[in-house]
Amino acid sequence: MNLDFLQEFELGLDPQHPERSQIPARILGYGEISTVFEIQAGGMEGLAFKRLPLFYTMEEVERYQVAFDEYVRLLSDEIGLHLPTHDHAVVPGRSGEPVFYIVQGKLPAGSIGNQALHLLPQQEVRHLVRRALREMHKVWAFNRKLGTLQVAIDGQISNWSIDGFDPESPGVGENRLWYVDTSTPLFRVDGAEQLDTELFLRNAPSFLVWILRLLFVQDVVDRYYDPHLVSVDLAANFYKEQRAELIPDVVDVVRDFFEGEAADLDVAPITEEEVRAYYREDALIWTLYLSMRKVDRFLRVRLLRRSYPYILPPKIER
Repeated sequence: MNLDFLQEFELGLDPQHPERSQIPARILGYGEISTVFEIQAGGMEGLAFKRLPLFYTMEEVERYQVAFDEYVRLLSDEIGLHLPTHDHAVVPGRSGEPVFYIVQGKLPAGSIGNQALHLLPQQEVRHLVRRALREMHKVWAFNRKLGTLQVAIDGQISNWSIDGFDPESPGVGENRLWYVDTSTPLFRVDGAEQLDTELFLRNAPSFLVWILRLLFVQDVVDRYYDPHLVSVDLAANFYKEQRAELIPDVVDVVRDFFEGEAADLDVAPITEEEVRAYYREDALIWTLYLSMRKVDRFLRVRLLRRSYPYILPPKIER
């Protein structure tokens, strides 16, 4: 990675309008916390960037980098998930504080699960869900085997990419699935979280930090270690992706999977009612959270005349 170029990009970035930056960026996708984009400049073709302006010191960056590198190693080398090519880099931001960039090989937009499910026939959507569950089972089986080392995973459909996906003839088959969400390297050694979860609060409005810390952060972290809740989250994601009519199929596949292939995990079946209630609560939390971040941005930029370093999504359809 060309650090001089990345430094130039960072210093010229307009987080409110990335496309208007000195070196333009095009948004590829929004998550609840971070944004994926490509840099529109020669030599950056084929790369996707995730920018994390969360750190105050290089010591914090170094601790995060250790967790990130180990998480990637565990997922790929120990567990056997397929990850796109990975790199990372650190450059100073405008304030002088370090900004961490995760760099991945860019995957075709249509191959990402949340886009593919709008093209796939219903039976192929069922197959995609089962294939994703099989990949996640590798994580859960690893956790059960070791006990003292526990690895978390976010199984939302938007975190999977279908290798060789053809939008003109959409299907899943036995094609490899790529797992793309490595920016939250959650894993525990002897019950101790290796990532500083306080980092999740850095991009939160200051007036919300205490209540998020008290009521929210630990519950969100814990869910990604729980196969049942990960599966509920996977099914609920179909509401956000405007494919609610597929949820009965997803619930059916999940139930069949845990009763059959993954019976060793002894996971309780999920229900449509549980998925609906989970999504209602989750959507309310994230909608309010994004609204408060936009209020925080307005206060900082318009009233206090300070910079706001985070890229926020527009209104998210739910």
